[in-house]
Amino acid sequence: MSYCTEAFGAYDIRGIYPQTLNEEIAYRIGRFFPGLFGTKKVVVGNDIRLSGPALKEALIKGLMESGCDVLDIGQCGTEMIYFATAHLKLDGGIMITASHNPKEYNGMKFVRQEARPISGDTGLRDLEAKVAEGDLPAMVGNVGKVEKLDIAEDYVKHILSYVDVAQLKSLKVVVNAGNGAAGPILDVMEKYLPFEMVKVHHQPDGNFPNGVPNPLLPENREATAKAVRESGADAGVAWDGDFDRCFMFDEQGNFIEGYYMVGFLAQAFLQKNAGEKIIYDPRLTWNTEELVQENGGVPVMSKSGHAFIKEKMRAENAIYGGEMSAHHYFRDFSYCDSGMIPWLLVLELISKSGKSLSELMKERMEQYPCSGEINSKVRDADEILALIEAEYGSQGKVLKIDGLSVEFDKWRFNLRKSNTEPVIRLNVESRHDDALMKQKTEELLRKIRS
Repeated sequence: MSYCTEAFGAYDIRGIYPQTLNEEIAYRIGRFFPGLFGTKKVVVGNDIRLSGPALKEALIKGLMESGCDVLDIGQCGTEMIYFATAHLKLDGGIMITASHNPKEYNGMKFVRQEARPISGDTGLRDLEAKVAEGDLPAMVGNVGKVEKLDIAEDYVKHILSYVDVAQLKSLKVVVNAGNGAAGPILDVMEKYLPFEMVKVHHQPDGNFPNGVPNPLLPENREATAKAVRESGADAGVAWDGDFDRCFMFDEQGNFIEGYYMVGFLAQAFLQKNAGEKIIYDPRLTWNTEELVQENGGVPVMSKSGHAFIKEKMRAENAIYGGEMSAHHYFRDFSYCDSGMIPWLLVLELISKSGKSLSELMKERMEQYPCSGEINSKVRDADEILALIEAEYGSQGKVLKIDGLSVEFDKWRFNLRKSNTEPVIRLNVESRHDDALMKQKTEELLRKIRS
């Protein structure tokens, strides 16, 4: 008998419950995981999705029947699995989450020792093949044990170590958990911070009564922006469902593009750690490169995607890596991404500078205006990439680290295809010229969409 493995992707598992991801699949993953990855002790957790507890129970049963001991940290964010795996020196971790997908979805993310990611080229394909066709391994004599563990306090203390709490001012901050897993952790953090937290959509609820927790969707931003304006807050923060990404709003309620956050956080690290390397992705680059160099750091470009960024950070021993998609990675966090460290660093910079967030960001946004990522559905992405390269490549400097980047004196663009859908993604930026950026964005979109 073969089993459906449609939910297995390039980096993780994501499918609709119970059609493409269910208890049977979860149990089979649990049975094969220890043998494939040599795990004797593994940590598991789940976000707020309604199917999470049932999938976790089946997964744990499979792990234990393969002789693996399990630490169950309960409802949590993805980065708490990364933290527990590294902090407790475990053999691996499995997070049950579908991040910002609609509520009928669920999924899993996997790490091995030191919270190193398990993705398509590091074992996920092997797991998929076993789950699809493999006969279950023989039952072991010594069935594993399961232990429940609360790591919230240890995790929060680690997160707070990235800032000097004594230097933080008593700012007012809107925090929008999106009814995801961030709410309970913010309650723990609140005890240690001088901030007045204005809580929006705070209670975890897998029914997503206020929409899918995905602040990248423009329609999901207004709740945070409105709360910032009405409360007179100094900043706003919104998280996705498993809180591995956070999104910032200034004191006027304006959404801050993830691109500018990369340069901002690079600056925060380099002010304390001169000469360190900073990893960034090729989609939008000029602002990051300039800020890193101005602050005595070394900018290093990497292909986008968490597996590539983490690998590059380890190879370069980089202190921080950032993607414009709002994934931020930290050397002292096992090179993993966190949605709880970035906003604290931003509020520390506000506290130190005495400037508002809009003042701090305005100069950078005016210097390097950008289009943000624009998706276009296309029939043949490769054909479009070839056509655009033929037209623009001879006039500018071509780079192919991730898709097609072409750079001119006053503007540049990156065009890359999606791994998972018939979509091509465009990013355009310019030097000090908003009108040029908009003109070139429209020009490229016309060519792509025609």
